[in-house]
Amino acid sequence: MFYNTCSFLKSYFGDKSSCVENANTLNLTSSSSVRGLNSTCIGKTPLSSGRSGCRSHTPLMGYSATSSSAVSSHTVASVIVAVVEGRGLARGEVGMASIDLKNPEIILSQFADNTTYAKVITKLKILTPLEIIMSNTACDAGNTTKLFNLIAEHFKNVTFTTVQRKYFNETKGLEYIEQLCASEFSTIFMEVQSKYYCLAAAAALLKYVEFIQNAVYAPKSLKVRFQGSEKTAMIDSSSAQNLELVINNRDSRNGHTLLGVLNYTKTPGGSRRLRSNILEPLVDAETINMRLDCVQELLQDEELFFGLQAVISKFLDTEQLLSVLVQIPKQDTVKTAESKITNLIYLKHTLELVEPLKAALRSCNAQLLKAYYNSLEDTRFGVMLEKITTVINDDTRYTKGCLSMRTQKCYAVKPNVSEFLDIARRTYTEIVDDIAGMIAQLAEKYSLPMKTSFSSARGFFIQMNADCSTLPNGQLPSEFTKITKMKNTYSFTSADLIKMNERCQESLREIYHMTYLIVCKLLNEIYEHIHCLYKLSDIVSMLDMLLSFAHACTLSDYVRPEFTDTLAIKQGWHPILEKIAMEKPVSNNTYLTEGSNFVIITGPNMSGKSTYLKQIALCQIMAQIGSYVPAEYCSFRIAEQIFTRIGMDDDIETNASTFMKEMKEVTYIIQNANDKSLIIIDELGRGTSAEEGIGICYAACEYLLNLKAFTLFATHFLELCHIDALYPNVENYHFEVQHVRSSAGNKEKIAYTYTLSKGYTEEKNYGLKAAEVSSLPSSIILDAKEITNHIAKQFLHRQKSTPEMMKQRAAYQLAMRLVQTARNSRLDPDSLRVYLKALKKKYEASCPIPGKNDEQQ
Repeated sequence: MFYNTCSFLKSYFGDKSSCVENANTLNLTSSSSVRGLNSTCIGKTPLSSGRSGCRSHTPLMGYSATSSSAVSSHTVASVIVAVVEGRGLARGEVGMASIDLKNPEIILSQFADNTTYAKVITKLKILTPLEIIMSNTACDAGNTTKLFNLIAEHFKNVTFTTVQRKYFNETKGLEYIEQLCASEFSTIFMEVQSKYYCLAAAAALLKYVEFIQNAVYAPKSLKVRFQGSEKTAMIDSSSAQNLELVINNRDSRNGHTLLGVLNYTKTPGGSRRLRSNILEPLVDAETINMRLDCVQELLQDEELFFGLQAVISKFLDTEQLLSVLVQIPKQDTVKTAESKITNLIYLKHTLELVEPLKAALRSCNAQLLKAYYNSLEDTRFGVMLEKITTVINDDTRYTKGCLSMRTQKCYAVKPNVSEFLDIARRTYTEIVDDIAGMIAQLAEKYSLPMKTSFSSARGFFIQMNADCSTLPNGQLPSEFTKITKMKNTYSFTSADLIKMNERCQESLREIYHMTYLIVCKLLNEIYEHIHCLYKLSDIVSMLDMLLSFAHACTLSDYVRPEFTDTLAIKQGWHPILEKIAMEKPVSNNTYLTEGSNFVIITGPNMSGKSTYLKQIALCQIMAQIGSYVPAEYCSFRIAEQIFTRIGMDDDIETNASTFMKEMKEVTYIIQNANDKSLIIIDELGRGTSAEEGIGICYAACEYLLNLKAFTLFATHFLELCHIDALYPNVENYHFEVQHVRSSAGNKEKIAYTYTLSKGYTEEKNYGLKAAEVSSLPSSIILDAKEITNHIAKQFLHRQKSTPEMMKQRAAYQLAMRLVQTARNSRLDPDSLRVYLKALKKKYEASCPIPGKNDEQQ
């Protein structure tokens, strides 16, 4: 598997000298790349404690298994893992890549995690790594991230290696995968092509292994697989794109997505949680029902809903606050001092919201809400706030507006805590008063409506609303400089005002410096209690998301879903289409069970097939994240994977490229689907000839029919509809259309009802109908109809159901209904008896049994 096998074996068994010596012979991209990697990894210590953070030889040397490992002490760990976390709105999105030095397999993972990073820790414990690679921006001493600290805490005997952030490159990662992945596992490309963080981790991992081990893997030699996170459903990137879960396909800035439909969150953390849940829905019915209980109570208790919403909307980005609070600046500058003071005010603001949040939750009944209330009883919140209020003014608040916030920072610390600080603040106040007085004098001097304004960039400046015709000679007096004008608003300053601003800034720097020293001392006292904020952050983001679900319900007639072994939706509609359309979309029923788990849907183009298929998947996702669903009633079977193969609405090309894309997508579904999957396939085989398309569809259907997966299969190949004669778990449905004649009466057009009905469509030969309204000669159209009818009769004769087949189908359907009744029935004995009699009559009607009396039990 490796080039340079001898070097690999030497380094593998710990020959330090051979690896270092051979590092210079490694065929890296450029010499600068070698220097960059070398300077970052070799001898770099990511922890201030001085624990070894990197190795210049194979990390198998000196390793001993600990209790955190799932392997026994005599087993030598050989897995290297690279971990990277997203930034900004993608914070909490984690990418991982691991490789076992004893096994040529790369495992990629990407998932959303909360501030406890439980999923990351769980995955790492399963992998039992020998070495963990992270970005230097996450591990630098004095600036370590929460993720790094948690991993270091749980894996104390594992070596950590820092690599420059530039090596976590998703483009390079995808190139590596394409180069190294064996052809048998090539469907991995579809799954990870837009999972940027696991690709970035793969890039750093493979570059590191290549450098440290002084060896490269042979092309197309590795097994590469993707593992989703535990207790969440897997939705591949293509399906997420097809369904427009978080990004609109036509315009990425457009909010017509499932995220846009449900996002009424008030905090950044709530929005991030909603996004991650949509991409990774839950699979645990108990957890989902706990969320649904909360949503139900929020909808029933108006006071609770508005009380919680009012409190939650006041929270800032708690996760971001935590991130900066735990960072220790490398240098004490005015900027870092101001930042720390701001963060302390944010912290005070956040802690002051704990009691109102508890008050809003005090009388709640839902189990999850009670658990959150109990979590807020943590005494550390009160301890921190008490310590803060001994030093910080009670009326210090987070405010909007740069001048207001600047004032809050200046006067944050109480009087008499520091005599020098009090003197500096009096000086600052006098300067500000002098500035206001000077501008008032200038306004009086020139008889102009001047007023004092402030911006963080300019400091104090003069602003005036006036028409230029009112100014002497249409210009401002010459002592004013830096003049800007927008419509009738002038902004300007003067030499004296610039000097006073400089004095003001100098005074401010003194205030910030002295306040910073007090704040740092205070933060040191409360630092041991600060970790309860992770719990608070989790509570706030979850409550924000649940409130968002309840808000969405108030704007539409959504209902609470149930979870059984059946997918049953009564009069459901498309949630995104409802937001776009001027009127409510047409509602339709859906019914899939273990005994009728494969539905074939037919109908002309534009009759509603694709919209309906997307609707089912969106409703399934909404149910599994704990949201109510657009329907009159709905029941779902938990889906562990949701696969969709749906062409874009504007993708009308049918060429070799389209056909290959179809084949890759279907291959991926077939390789990964199981009996708990929801599979949605739309118009498979349209990129090739009719004969080949029918053959491929038929074969794919037969393969999927062997699974217990719930499958909806839309097609224009009407020949597929007759597969129900062979498989009793197949049901046919179609979208009805009406034929309407024009007022002249000489032309007929199709009116779409968007209504789903039992059976397959009678609208056949769409191509012939299109030809009839074209300029093709009538003789050609007549010949085409005759040939088509002849071929259809031959096919129908081969597919015709025999009485024995009909009898078997009826018996199968009866058996499935009886099994389902035994599992799920809530009927009382009398009602159950009536239902069973009806089942019997239905069976006898479809398959009469001679000599039996209808009333016989």
